[in-house]
Amino acid sequence: MLSNLLAAAANVPATPAWTPTVGIIISVTSVVILLLSTRIEKPQVGPKLPGLPVSVTTFIAAMAFGHIVGIGIVLGLTNIGRL
Repeated sequence: MLSNLLAAAANVPATPAWTPTVGIIISVTSVVILLLSTRIEKPQVGPKLPGLPVSVTTFIAAMAFGHIVGIGIVLGLTNIGRL
């Protein structure tokens, strides 16, 4: 099993160090996903957030998915050499 892990570690692409650009990309994708989450069928089921048209659970799920999408964008831009 150790040899499999070492073989997999040799194929890991370079990941970028954190920069303000990376933070901006992840923040923007999180906000976009949050705005899209207001279009789901019942975004206000559960405890409400003051000032936002979504519930606490919808907000947490949108932020988590926004980070996942943002990381994918950062890794994709790094892979093509744009970041």
